Amino acid sequence: MAVLTSPQRTRPRFGPQAGLVAATRGIAFAALMAAGIGLLIMIVAAVFLIALGAGILIAGNGGPHEERVLLGFLAIGSGLGLIRFALPATLLGTRRLARLTRQLTGDWCGVPIAEWYAPPPAGKLTYTERLRWLATDPATRRDLRWAAANLLICALAVAPVAIIATGLIEFIGPEFTRLIPPPAFPGNTPRTLVVLGLAITSVGVLAAPALLRAYGLVARSILAPGGEAELELRLQQLTETRTEALDTGAAEIRRIERDLHDGAQARLVAMGMTLDAAGQIIDSNPDAARALVLEARDASVKALAELRSLVRGIHPPVLADRGLADAIRALALDTPARISLASDLNARPPAPVESAVYFAVCELLANVSKHAEARQTWVDIRHTDGMLRIGVTDNGHGGAEPARGTGLRGIERRLAAFDGVLAISSPPGGPTAVTMEVPCALSSPKTSSC
Repeated sequence: MAVLTSPQRTRPRFGPQAGLVAATRGIAFAALMAAGIGLLIMIVAAVFLIALGAGILIAGNGGPHEERVLLGFLAIGSGLGLIRFALPATLLGTRRLARLTRQLTGDWCGVPIAEWYAPPPAGKLTYTERLRWLATDPATRRDLRWAAANLLICALAVAPVAIIATGLIEFIGPEFTRLIPPPAFPGNTPRTLVVLGLAITSVGVLAAPALLRAYGLVARSILAPGGEAELELRLQQLTETRTEALDTGAAEIRRIERDLHDGAQARLVAMGMTLDAAGQIIDSNPDAARALVLEARDASVKALAELRSLVRGIHPPVLADRGLADAIRALALDTPARISLASDLNARPPAPVESAVYFAVCELLANVSKHAEARQTWVDIRHTDGMLRIGVTDNGHGGAEPARGTGLRGIERRLAAFDGVLAISSPPGGPTAVTMEVPCALSSPKTSSC
């Protein structure tokens, strides 16, 4: 086992690879946009048919009265039929697309978007109750606004693909096939076209990550809950994290009590009984008494070791004395795996945050040892813009999911008490990248006058 110091190997945010990935994701967002427009067309078509029918009945269409009445009621009936049979499904479909957009925006754009929908009424809903629940929910109107605005906003995500296609097809394409006419401008020699094509393609690739993030930021400005919904969501999150923190604290107290009762306490009781027996026979059988005293000494050593182990499980002394980075470095020394550690911390987070993050890293490294079959693990600790970020990446076989009971849900609950978040990327075959973010301020570094 070796502990190295090197930067964490993370997925690049910029560069050719990240640009091509961002451009591909832009196409996926365009597909979601097209699906949203298709759902909106159902609503627009229903409103248009009703308005058309009303207009024919009121203003006429130049035909006979009977024909006008028939066409008017036919248009109105078609519009009402669409509303009756398609409107709830359309609203639910728009909601699913908005939820998928929120998820992908957080995973692909690095812009998490909070979600809040009014819970449905209890029991089996009738058509009217379902329609009223969907129509009166402010989140539904927000989703519809997003579906309409996305027609223009999606240009941010699709622009890199258009730029790359222009460079490859319009400028470089004429060099490979005569079916594509070269652009006409003075000096459009083959070499000039290739150079311009490569330059345009490079601009599209390099700009793709930034444009994709800009798309995510605009999406958040429309899809994120606001006003009372945001306050209610915040209150719900605080209630959940408070309950989880209390449950976690109670479970930790029970664990400590159990470990003390079954471990050090039992050894201390046995040691007391041994010393009492030695005291009773010390005059009549000094050799046996001496053996009992030695046995009690061994029991005291084991009890002390168990107490030290218990203390390390509550708050390791190295964490209190040296800080987060050195505590994780000491943890890596006791881990039978290759771990690379990089840190830029020049001060210390608040003690509760420091402890929560330390034990979260402990759990992640334990998961790597038990489940990942990784040859190398990278731990990266950074503090930027008031946010403590810890990344743990391994080159194992991947497939980590919070629902599988690998301790990730416990880490989420631990971080949620400090408004922290946990992001996991673990495709089958690996690698697994886990990022923890906790908002906090660092204390000023201590100075010595010695």
